[in-house]
Amino acid sequence: MTIIIERVETPVPAVSEFIAAHHAELVGTAPPESCHALPFERLLAPGVRLFAAFEDGRAVASGALAFVDDGHEELKSMRTDPAMRGRGLGRTMLTFLIDDAARRGIRRLSLETGSDDFFVPARTLYAGAGFVECAAFGRYLPDSNSTFMTLSPVPAAPLPPEAAPDRR
Repeated sequence: MTIIIERVETPVPAVSEFIAAHHAELVGTAPPESCHALPFERLLAPGVRLFAAFEDGRAVASGALAFVDDGHEELKSMRTDPAMRGRGLGRTMLTFLIDDAARRGIRRLSLETGSDDFFVPARTLYAGAGFVECAAFGRYLPDSNSTFMTLSPVPAAPLPPEAAPDRR
């Protein structure tokens, strides 16, 4: 399986459809006022960095980072194609996003996810990466349908192979 993660900065039908499927999957997990997933168009707005993972040209995972405050971004639109779950794509995308944030000097990453049992795998993934529960942040208000998590400090990204020191 060869997965390529790319930044999405313009409308890409495959990614738009993938995000629409994400929204459809969330229906019924919380009342509408507690659903905070961004529509595709808002994921392309300034202050948001949208990424998609592709396998053979097909979108199989997504994730985004959205500005909250100086040095603080929010993880948004994390999703893995249901047919591809259990293969490590979620962890791969999450690691990619954390590394992207670290390379740009972001010191804190936060997220809002559901408190419904549907979101247990997501909360487990985030906790495994070092995220801990926190209070509502940014424009969010406390909500029993939401779980807020944060990672601070954001761990330093590994150096790309060409920049790594020679250890001979």
